[in-house]
Amino acid sequence: MLRPRVGHIQFINCLPLYYGLVHNNVLLDVELIKGTPTELNKWLLEGKLDISPISSIEYCRNYRDLMLLPHLAVAADGEVKSILFVGKVPIEEMDGRLVALANTSATSQALTRIILRDKYGVSPKYYSCPPDLSKMMMEADGALLIGDHALRVLHEPPEDLYLYDLGKLWKEMTGRRMVFAVWAVRRIFAAENPDLVREVHRGFMKSMEYSIDKVDEIAMAASRWENFEATFMRAYFESLKFDLDPAYQEDLLAYATRAHELGFIQEIPKLEFVEV
Repeated sequence: MLRPRVGHIQFINCLPLYYGLVHNNVLLDVELIKGTPTELNKWLLEGKLDISPISSIEYCRNYRDLMLLPHLAVAADGEVKSILFVGKVPIEEMDGRLVALANTSATSQALTRIILRDKYGVSPKYYSCPPDLSKMMMEADGALLIGDHALRVLHEPPEDLYLYDLGKLWKEMTGRRMVFAVWAVRRIFAAENPDLVREVHRGFMKSMEYSIDKVDEIAMAASRWENFEATFMRAYFESLKFDLDPAYQEDLLAYATRAHELGFIQEIPKLEFVEV
């Protein structure tokens, strides 16, 4: 039997979705491949993965080759905690300064540029690099961090740096939620293997339901693997949203519209879902 090649974001933010896969034995039926968001984007588009989370902006750029899995996303209604802008000076003083963008997330790179331009009216000089804050700050005055790297800075904030939550800033600026990643399947794979796609989707949905009921257990498990208290992890998991309901779809398209206006994507995508 064909085992779908399924991507897994190697950050704590996706632990709730994947925790239930282990406990429901879904992993026996798929080949799980771990990577950063940027790596998973590349592998899915190259055909090295069949189903995977993908950065929202990369879905927008490649929607003609992909279809969405319903009710699956990494999103936030305001504060997200793991998408941070870090500055040596206040963010409104970033005009003309050098800003380092972590090369692990395409969506957050564009979001940073949009927020600094639209909310603060500043135009820094940007460059992309690995997410190492100490090295970033040797050259730059500001930095974008995502995922576990951002959580570690939030957990033990440096006294001499300014921290900004980009989910919160987006909400303040637009009144909308932010969808950072979606789950997608290659169109060809979906057409040739509809039953397998439905089975994988069903596994993810069961995992999400399981994890919602076990958030304390997951937070405790995460605190054993990482240097975070269980209370910190629970608060983090509760700040994340994993659905892609019609309201979140509208918010995703609002982000895509602004990204299109600023030239980050060539066209506003259609959100097309597989039948499950």
